[in-house]
Amino acid sequence: MKMINKINKPNNIKNLSEDEIKELIKELREVIIKTTSINGGHLASSLGTIELTIGILLSLDLEKDDKIIWDVGHQAYAYKILTGRSDDFSTLRQFRGISGFPRRSESQYDYFGAGHSSTSISAGLGFCVARELNKKKSTIVSVIGDGSLTGGEAFEALNNASKLISNFIIVLNDNDMSIAKNEGGLHMALEGVRTSYNYIKLKEKVKDFLEKIPYVGDVLINFIILIKNILKQIHSPRGMIFENMNIAYIGPIDGHNVEKVKKAIDRAKEIKKAVVVHIKTKKGNGYEYAETDPIKFHGIAPFEIETGEIINKKKLPTYTNIFAKKIVELAKQNDKIVAMTAAMPDGTGLNLFKKEFPNRYFDTGIAEQHTITFASSLAIEGFIPFVCIYSTFLQRAYDQILEDVCLQKLHVIFCIDRAGLVGQDGETHQGIFDISFLSHIPNMTIMAPKGQKELEQMMDFATKMNSPVAIRYPRGIAFNELDDLDEEIKYGKAEIIYEGNNIALLALGRAMSTALHVYEKLKLKNINASLINARFASPIDTEMINKLCQTHNTIVTLEENVKRGGFGEAIAEYIMEKGYEIRLINESLPNEFVPHGSVDVLRENLKVDSDSILKDILE
Repeated sequence: MKMINKINKPNNIKNLSEDEIKELIKELREVIIKTTSINGGHLASSLGTIELTIGILLSLDLEKDDKIIWDVGHQAYAYKILTGRSDDFSTLRQFRGISGFPRRSESQYDYFGAGHSSTSISAGLGFCVARELNKKKSTIVSVIGDGSLTGGEAFEALNNASKLISNFIIVLNDNDMSIAKNEGGLHMALEGVRTSYNYIKLKEKVKDFLEKIPYVGDVLINFIILIKNILKQIHSPRGMIFENMNIAYIGPIDGHNVEKVKKAIDRAKEIKKAVVVHIKTKKGNGYEYAETDPIKFHGIAPFEIETGEIINKKKLPTYTNIFAKKIVELAKQNDKIVAMTAAMPDGTGLNLFKKEFPNRYFDTGIAEQHTITFASSLAIEGFIPFVCIYSTFLQRAYDQILEDVCLQKLHVIFCIDRAGLVGQDGETHQGIFDISFLSHIPNMTIMAPKGQKELEQMMDFATKMNSPVAIRYPRGIAFNELDDLDEEIKYGKAEIIYEGNNIALLALGRAMSTALHVYEKLKLKNINASLINARFASPIDTEMINKLCQTHNTIVTLEENVKRGGFGEAIAEYIMEKGYEIRLINESLPNEFVPHGSVDVLRENLKVDSDSILKDILE
């Protein structure tokens, strides 16, 4: 019987011998690699935390009231397997399978849902305070990576946690990486602690040597400890950033040594305040290709285990590829263009810009709020900032968009990648709210390209504006079937693709692909519809709507955003205000969180695929 099959509850791991734990580690690594090679997923992060996870579980008792809170959840695959989800792990990130992130609805051992970074310390502190108010005894462990620690919320939580007078363990999983190479002052401060790792190992060897000296060994050790403590009072050693915040510090600890991790957690449990246990791990540990290229294997598509190569890698350009090349082209023409991202240079395509213009490229770390305000002052000084952030992460900076950019009417260009359905990453990553939370802000213009060529045109157009503008585009291969139709972009104006009668299909962004399929299916039924590319989500083309209401009896709006506050709702509001009597069908996403699954499966399930829309029209 495999070791992995013996673990259906967290405490079962405590019954294993040292050799059995070694076998379990091997099996966990094999299962995680095999599953992500088929389903894709966050491989490198989870491979780096297998021993760390086991060490923590050996120290805690989750069957009582102890809790582990994972930050983001990229690194929690081993934890999922060891907490009763081994049999279901093959369904990872598949529709109606288990999530790639912690989900409270999925398991009693997922104590706090995650998907976005820098939340685990705040959540852990809340559980600690609840424990004290409920007069319970339990151990709370928050696991956070060194990348996530750069997020502002993590610092806010540390500041709050410093006042705690009961135990709270913060495990700093330090692999010297986030999604990309870490940047900034905290990274350099932690580097001081990392470089002291060799010193700590040397200190342990000296201690072992002294202990073996008869009679005087213990005396010498106690004397050295006394001198060290005196020196510590005079000058704090490098890396004591946490102790200076009144947070205890243990480490660094070898995160791939289960026994050392367990002992560090055991020791931390005795401290009656917040304590950081600094654990050093290697991202991708145990799989050569992931160790060599942890960025590639951070979030990887299905791949060949033997070669590490992505299966059926499509060579057609993605929206991100197109953006990446176009911004470099624009920056060569205009030296006022600068670009920035919040720790996502590869995901947003800015790695090319960074290579060409290192002095005009800025990685702000996982700090979306700071990124927006930082861009605002650059805009005031005459620069044209391209702020490149995924849709799901942009919502973290709503206040700064409203107050710092739009209120001041600054020329900041938001390039919103992963807009619309993104697939297997699920609820926390679907980019389906940005139209709703941006379109009602005064001074904000929102555009969405129908395809490859129009994205380039919109970037050109955005640089010539003198006010806030957002361009939203999806993940994946760029639609190019209508690229030969490239009418000049005019502010707030839609583009007529095909002119018909009775039914008008008015689509925004990627929904143009679906609208084209609906148009073609209607044509097969001898229904000559109009097909219109909306281009702008805000402002809407009221002149076009007036015309359609006078010449058609049905308008169908199509978009990849939730219905509430979306493009279709704006059209409906205008038609109602004007008193037009026309049939209006709003084909948008339901006002709910969309689970994980492939985009095609999700569209069909949500009834926004071409067949479902055709059925709505014909009925």
